[in-house]
Amino acid sequence: MLHLRLIAPPDTTDDVVRLIERTVGTTHLVVLPGAARNPVGDVVMCDVAREAGDELLTALRAAGLEETGSIAVENIDLTLSRRADKAEEEAPGEGADAVLWEHLAEATHEESTLTVTYVAFLAVATMLAACGVMLDNAILIVGAMAVGPEFGPLAGISTALVQRAPHLVWRSLWALLAGFAVAMVLTAGFSELMNVLGLFERSMVEAARPNTSFIWKPDAMSFVVAFLAGVAGTLSLTSAKSGALIGVAISVTTVPAAANAAVAFSYSDYSQTWGSVWQLLANLGGIVLAGVLTLLAQKLFWARQRRRPTSG
Repeated sequence: MLHLRLIAPPDTTDDVVRLIERTVGTTHLVVLPGAARNPVGDVVMCDVAREAGDELLTALRAAGLEETGSIAVENIDLTLSRRADKAEEEAPGEGADAVLWEHLAEATHEESTLTVTYVAFLAVATMLAACGVMLDNAILIVGAMAVGPEFGPLAGISTALVQRAPHLVWRSLWALLAGFAVAMVLTAGFSELMNVLGLFERSMVEAARPNTSFIWKPDAMSFVVAFLAGVAGTLSLTSAKSGALIGVAISVTTVPAAANAAVAFSYSDYSQTWGSVWQLLANLGGIVLAGVLTLLAQKLFWARQRRRPTSG
């Protein structure tokens, strides 16, 4: 379940309470008149089944509470209450399938911002992948995939397209493109440094590299794998099962492709460079398309769930 802590101006508290009471799947309603000091108002708290959370949050925002007061949402890990059990039974659908669009928009907004930390993670991941492709070491490649933070902007683009938020689309796209551009430039410089130190050699680029040669040889399966990973990643975000994101990260070759493109370019191997770029684009496109289609399917599913009569 979800716990909502609201601050409402005194003249709107009754309206807020009525919204909560009308929402199927709510319980444990508490009103503390005059308890809030900044902003001044009444504190209203309640618990709501996750599958009914989006409906209530949408109604509260439509009532203007985010402008005049405050809306805070927390996940409840454990609730021992018959009333809570009854609320979850009455709410349509299952909590694991529910999509909290407000939470998703907020999460992807934070993850799709071009920050120093984001660029640093992406650059380090790309450099690790560069070591992996030069040494033909699959373990280093997997490690670099896990470190890469690029799924955040990709999820941001998908969410923004479904929610028709062009500002977030451009924000996420800027973080994605600028982040990869900086990471690849830094990795090319890293490759030059490693060459001067004698740790990288041209022969390593020209070698067969059977464990990592797929990186610059994209095919239809590259897109298929990226698409499936995009579906899994989107589901992990909407269902709050973030542990699945690690599996998603090590299923796609975005970071290794960017790394190999940078290294190959530094050694003037343009065939590998372009092959890696196409691999990168295939993965990015597959993930975004999968994210959009998954979110649209979930939106349609929940629209139908809400039209069904509730139990009890």
